Amino acid sequence: MKTEGRNAVSELIKSGKPIEKIVMEKGAQGSLGKIFAEARKAGIRVQFADMKALDRLSATGHHQGVIAFAAEYEYSDLDDIIAERGEKGGFIILCDGIEDVHNLGSVIRVAECAGADGVVIPAQKSASVTEAVIRISAGAANHIKVAKVPSLNAAIERLKKENYWVYALEADGNSIYSADLSGSVALAIGGEDSGVKRLTRERCDGVLSLPLLGKVNSLNASVALGIAAYEVVRCRLKN
Repeated sequence: MKTEGRNAVSELIKSGKPIEKIVMEKGAQGSLGKIFAEARKAGIRVQFADMKALDRLSATGHHQGVIAFAAEYEYSDLDDIIAERGEKGGFIILCDGIEDVHNLGSVIRVAECAGADGVVIPAQKSASVTEAVIRISAGAANHIKVAKVPSLNAAIERLKKENYWVYALEADGNSIYSADLSGSVALAIGGEDSGVKRLTRERCDGVLSLPLLGKVNSLNASVALGIAAYEVVRCRLKN
């Protein structure tokens, strides 16, 4: 798998995951020079090439002068994510039908920054973790566990047995600011067009909403998740 872009490659090196080689623009300076130093320190082989060669190697067209070659992305099991639960409880993000790679990359970035234990995606009708997702996540996909499950609804039932409170984020629920988000929590976020599916909503413990006070009646999925995820953070910092 190719990891492209300066932030994504730098974060991949920091993650300690095996890297076959890094191809970098000739005459690397500035942030590229820093990546070169990090790669050398980690014992990673570095090759230099001109921009045309990098353009030919690029899968995304946004390599920023550096491409890392590593093994295919390794998904985690749901059990691995549950095992990350800390003293204040677990925190998991569930993606219900997020098919756009930009949204999935942004969701993974939000989840990692907010200290979530992991992200769960369904095997069907969902974007997967690709080179583009890793780049859009700014390398966060290399630091957080992502599980791909056969059934998101079965995963929700498993989480509830593990004493997680599972909430869908939708426009017609109770205000998130009235919810107790301490303990083990899972937030389900839906795709741009369909939102959280009906069957998924029915399996959740409740539906939470963000107040929309302007004229536009919806938020981007990753933006909504960012606000909700940091409400979980706020509750944890308070307790």
